[in-house]
Amino acid sequence: MYIKKKSDETILKRELTEGRFTLNEVSALQKEEIEVNSKFGYLIKGWFVRATNENKKFIIISHGVTMNKINSIKYMKIFLRLGWNVIIYDQRRHGETGGKTTSYGHYEKFDLKSVVDWVKQQFGNNITLGIHGESMGSVTTLLYAGMIEDGANFYITDCPFSDFEAQLRYRLKVEFKLPSLLVMPFANSFLKLRDGYTIKDVSPLSVIKNIKNPVLFIHSAEDDYILPEMTKELYDMKEGPKKLFIAERGRHAYSYAENKDEYEYVIKEFLSQYVKD
Repeated sequence: MYIKKKSDETILKRELTEGRFTLNEVSALQKEEIEVNSKFGYLIKGWFVRATNENKKFIIISHGVTMNKINSIKYMKIFLRLGWNVIIYDQRRHGETGGKTTSYGHYEKFDLKSVVDWVKQQFGNNITLGIHGESMGSVTTLLYAGMIEDGANFYITDCPFSDFEAQLRYRLKVEFKLPSLLVMPFANSFLKLRDGYTIKDVSPLSVIKNIKNPVLFIHSAEDDYILPEMTKELYDMKEGPKKLFIAERGRHAYSYAENKDEYEYVIKEFLSQYVKD
């Protein structure tokens, strides 16, 4: 609920050091600061950057836990080059967005709906809309599409867990050598009492069949934090149009960083196959 977040300075330094973008690139962005009302009473803050004034193609990018919208700039660059207008925003309790707790997609999915609604209110319902999510952002994306509304034309999900309970059991075993039977009942009761939901409520796998629009699933084969088998499980359960890309290199959330050309190629291929201009 209160996981320690990375500071803006830490995230920016990492992204600059690892060559994701330069300060000149960020300064040159013609970005519009946006504020969207959350149903939970706080403001969701982000940036809107136009590729052109003419097109009707929009992509929303949702970052992972402990990060903020600065982490989404590298993905923004991909879509701007492809001619998409881009919205990046700070998730609940991250960056400049309000909210008291982090819920790994449970409450975040409603904020994503608010951002989707804002885009459609501003630019109309006849737009082409996609959502890209990384880690917790990809879980948020799948829960939004599978539980609230299949409201985008397509989704790109990078390194999601398939089920929160399964992910926690795995991390308890790896990090703490603790049997989950001792921890999970207490954790569920605590979450329900303090934050109004249980671990079982956060399960993309349980709702993936509700998503009818195309999904591109991405994961790196070397990810040992959230195992790539989780993405493969989601891919197998998804009905209808879908595509799977398992990157050869990269730790968790580094599929793009370590496989840039391949990552961009598979996105272009996916868009060409499933998204109309």
